Amino acid sequence: MPDAPGPGRTAMPVSVESRASWVVAVTVLFVIAIAYGGPLIAVVGLREIAEEMGGARSVPGLAFSLAWLGSAVGGIAMGRIAERIGVRWTVAFGACMIGIGLAISAGGEPWQLWVGHGLFMGLLGNAGINAPLYVYVSCWFDRRRGTALALISSGQYVAGAVWPSVFERTIGAWGWRATMLVFAVGAAIAIVALAMLVLRPPPEAPRALPGSPAAGPAPGARVLGLRPNVAMAALAIAGFLCCVPMAMPQGHLIAFCGDLGIPGSRGAAMLSVLLVCAFISRQIWGWVSDRFGGLNTLLAGSICQAVAMVGFLVTQDEVGLFLVSAVFGLGFSGLIPAYVLTVREIFPASEASWRIPVVLLFTGSGMAFGGWLAAVIYDHVGFYGAAFGAGIGLNVVNAVILAFLVFRSRSRPPLLVPAAA
Repeated sequence: MPDAPGPGRTAMPVSVESRASWVVAVTVLFVIAIAYGGPLIAVVGLREIAEEMGGARSVPGLAFSLAWLGSAVGGIAMGRIAERIGVRWTVAFGACMIGIGLAISAGGEPWQLWVGHGLFMGLLGNAGINAPLYVYVSCWFDRRRGTALALISSGQYVAGAVWPSVFERTIGAWGWRATMLVFAVGAAIAIVALAMLVLRPPPEAPRALPGSPAAGPAPGARVLGLRPNVAMAALAIAGFLCCVPMAMPQGHLIAFCGDLGIPGSRGAAMLSVLLVCAFISRQIWGWVSDRFGGLNTLLAGSICQAVAMVGFLVTQDEVGLFLVSAVFGLGFSGLIPAYVLTVREIFPASEASWRIPVVLLFTGSGMAFGGWLAAVIYDHVGFYGAAFGAGIGLNVVNAVILAFLVFRSRSRPPLLVPAAA
């Protein structure tokens, strides 16, 4: 029952949040952590795979990028499908496709690597997991939505913290093909089991009076003083531009270390440090976004990411790179969940099932383009400094767009949301 309104108070609906909400969120965290382990095999084994395929790092680099791009593109359709048949089934289907994609990629030919990663692991696999789960979990929360989204999006960083060191050892012992096959079986079984056991339909949101703060934005209303699709386009472009530099260290740090004479095991440990720091700080960014809003969090995170990227240009020694990796992880980690939270804050809830996947399409495309762009620039100039410099330039443009949106939001009446308990 809602609390009775007293003097100066407005009746607020009962929150949908419960203990079950957090059980779902933690389960989704593990699902994403497993699902995003697959593409990391190509990252950890980038040099070995490239050597078997003519020496061009753009071959495995493109595979990693296609996995991200496929996930982003397929997420729009999978979000709609999950709305109709339930997220449990899209997640289970996606898990099976990830297994098939890894098995195809293990064939050893460039086209098999690209088809396995882009079509099966990306378009049919992680597409059925990533975007649908963001929408799904956002339906379980209303007061701590930013914190919950930060938690589940940390699954990719849990994957990055856990799997690189494991894969570095298994690739050294068994080879990258056997590593893909073993992981394919284990990931498919684990994700399907979790989906069947935990992912039930979300609770219905309490009804709110039209025009009340709890009702959220009305369909068709102007957003930040702009037409809804203009605001959406600006947010999507900003998401693409921020994720290009975000992908570069994550996809090339181990190879970058190898070029500097740092052993692959240290490079893998460095990537793990980066992603452990990202996981920890993402929870802090979630707390920040619940209190200061998604747009303000995006601008702060963008500035932090740009500053950390500069560190990769000026640091060449092992100790310094460990420090820069940690700072980079602390800086960029709040961005993706803040984009999702911003969509839920400034657009109607009824449009979340397609607006969130569209934003994730652009952020995922940015991740895909960033990983590929760094590989192409490296293949042309022979060092990563030029790639990191290009990433910093795009990051600056992203910050300018976000600053414009933040300015627009502060010139408009604020959208009120239920306060955290």
